[in-house]
Amino acid sequence: MSKPFTKRLLIMRHAKSAWPPGVADLDRPLLPRGVREASLAGTWLHSNGIRPDVILCSTATRAQQTCAKVRSGLGDAPEPDLHDALYAASAVRMLAVINHVLETARCVLLVAHMPGVQELVTRLASNDSEASADAAFRYPTSAFAVLETLTPWAELDGRDAEITHFVVPRGG
Repeated sequence: MSKPFTKRLLIMRHAKSAWPPGVADLDRPLLPRGVREASLAGTWLHSNGIRPDVILCSTATRAQQTCAKVRSGLGDAPEPDLHDALYAASAVRMLAVINHVLETARCVLLVAHMPGVQELVTRLASNDSEASADAAFRYPTSAFAVLETLTPWAELDGRDAEITHFVVPRGG
C-alpha cells in the first residue's frame, strides 16, 4: 500500500457578478471587477506554486467565467469539470462531489457559491488559525481557502484538513 501524500483543496467563491434584469440566476455574468479579481486569484496561485490537477466548477455562468479567469492567471491548468450539483449546493453536496475525485489528484480547485463554500471550509478545518477565523467570519466574492490534508478524497468528511491560507484577491 502506498504512503498517503499531502493534498491541497482550494475552495473558492465565484467572483463578483452582475444582476442584469431578466437574466436567470444561473446565467448571471461577472462584472469587470469580478473578471479582474478572478485573474488575480490565478496569479496568486501561480506565484505561490499552487496548480490544481482537477477543477470542479458549478455550471453557473459566473462560476465558469471565474474558472476561466483563474486558469488564465495560472498559465497552465486543466479544463474544469462542470457539475450541476455544485450550483446552490450545501457543504454536504459539495463534499460528495469532492469525495469522487481520484486519489491520484494532488490539488483540487472547487469554484462554487455561498453559503456552501463557507460552510464547507468551516466543516473541514481542523485548525484554529487566523486564516480559519477569517474564512468563518467572512467569505467575499473571489475569496478562496487553501486547505491541506492527508485524508483520501473519498474519506474527507470533517475536521480533517488544515487551512494554510485564506486569500481575498483585490486589485486597484
